[in-house]
Amino acid sequence: MKRFYIGIATTFHDSALSIVDTNGQILFAEATERYLQYKRAFNCEADNFVRVPQLLKKYCDPDAEYVFATTWSDNVVGVLDGLSEAGTFSLDKVRDSSTEVNRSLVKEYSELVFLAYLHAAQRTAGHGLVHGLQEAFGHSRFQIKRYPHHLTHAAYSCLTSPFREAACMVVDGIGEFGSMAFYRYSDGNIETVKRHKGPESLGFFYGLVTDLCGFDLKKGEEWKVMGLAPYGQFDPEIYALLRKIYYFDSGRLKFVPLKEIRNVINELRKIISPWNVSPEKAADLANVGQAIFCEIMLTLIRDFEEKSGSRNLALGGGCALNSSFNGAILSQTGFENLYVPSAPADDGAAIGAALLAFCEDNPGYRPEGKFLTPYLGTPMSTDPILRMIEFRAESKVQHLPENICERAASLLAEGKLLGWVQGRAEFGPRALGNRSIVADPRPADMKDRINARVKLREPFRPFAPSILHEYGDEFFENYQEAPYMERTLRFRDKAALKIPAVVHVNGTGRVQTVKAEWNPKYYRLIKCFHDLTGIPLVLNTSFNIMGKPIIHSAEDAIALFYTSGLDALVIEDYLILK
Repeated sequence: MKRFYIGIATTFHDSALSIVDTNGQILFAEATERYLQYKRAFNCEADNFVRVPQLLKKYCDPDAEYVFATTWSDNVVGVLDGLSEAGTFSLDKVRDSSTEVNRSLVKEYSELVFLAYLHAAQRTAGHGLVHGLQEAFGHSRFQIKRYPHHLTHAAYSCLTSPFREAACMVVDGIGEFGSMAFYRYSDGNIETVKRHKGPESLGFFYGLVTDLCGFDLKKGEEWKVMGLAPYGQFDPEIYALLRKIYYFDSGRLKFVPLKEIRNVINELRKIISPWNVSPEKAADLANVGQAIFCEIMLTLIRDFEEKSGSRNLALGGGCALNSSFNGAILSQTGFENLYVPSAPADDGAAIGAALLAFCEDNPGYRPEGKFLTPYLGTPMSTDPILRMIEFRAESKVQHLPENICERAASLLAEGKLLGWVQGRAEFGPRALGNRSIVADPRPADMKDRINARVKLREPFRPFAPSILHEYGDEFFENYQEAPYMERTLRFRDKAALKIPAVVHVNGTGRVQTVKAEWNPKYYRLIKCFHDLTGIPLVLNTSFNIMGKPIIHSAEDAIALFYTSGLDALVIEDYLILK
């Protein structure tokens, strides 16, 4: 009998659901935050009761069996069950518990709260799928499999990579009694080399820096540290204090005792306290924090490189979202090729879990090693536009199936801010040309215009360039293919002068490579812009405002269009002008 594999990311934040078919093809993958329009979807299950039946009917076979695969192992679930039975997660216990074990190292959150949420996520996982099977197909032919958290990250990074063999490194905040794991990958097989067990966490270290800079971890504002870092200076005093927190012992990252960490935090607060903080000092802290992150990652990678015997590196875990570091890996290590998937954090583990279950049932499976499209999410419907035309007699809607790219490119060349919505949504946190706001990268004030009129975000955060692949070497030093906007590269000096809106203060850009075979319509848009302006790239940022997820539906897009400073909106072949 056919089997379908449903992966569920179950870390109580950044939950996601994926569907893999009987041949190992990824049919669907999407983070819960998109459907709910709730950033990071804290405390929300991925297998939403209402939505799951719709997805099953659309992508699955009613006569098949189903495997539900989750992203935390039986070992963890058993430990959490034992704690629950002991009453550890009761509100009284949480209220009275010590805050000495402090996951963020800054804020006074009890670890028990974290564990209680994690336990609840494991216990609710799959309930919506059972309901969905019954409602959609009238049966409940399923089994559930649980996989180690870091292994699901590794499976996603390895099994979707272009490599036949690779070294794989997973680094995040925490994953089953540790925050780092190292693997060897060969022809569909993933072998654990070593796991770092203990409280030491590079993710939590970066969280410390994020908090001290005044940003919010719950909102995922580590991005802001990366954007702010180049505006700061390397401060030896800050570096000396942060350097006291960690050391290496035989290649293992180690933290000093928590009491000593708190002393460091108190000293840092004297320099950067909320009541006397200056933007310059916060930027200096971000600069030093990013530098230390790079130092630690390079130490770990170089140590693993010697043991792995591979020239290919696949990265996974939340720390793989640090694009500023990713762009430097190949130039500062012996690795020759780097792969970071489009969603390396916890949402991507949903695909990893589903693929692990598929491989368990198909031990001879060998991945094709071809490009994995990131466009795995919900398709965009134009029905709301048709309703808008019907009910409003909207005269500013044009249907341009023959020349929508040419018309949109001409608007960009005129300096218009354009919402660009096409096909299926991207899987991962970055807009890659299907749920994007695009603009002309030539005006020096374009970044400020977008921030003021649409994004409403801090001026130090950069915007990304989407470039036609064949012009990559012309615009970037040591150009590397970057299909998922996963690495930051340095612009060539002369090229940077032509496109100041996408050049960060340190001369870099978080590049997205665009090829016709990957995204024909987005490629055509940029090609038309190039024909008009001589510039083979556009400014690309996600279609949202600060604090909200990327838009999910046409209604979301239209609402944001009419409540922001966007000049034009393209949804499929429809153009709406103000």
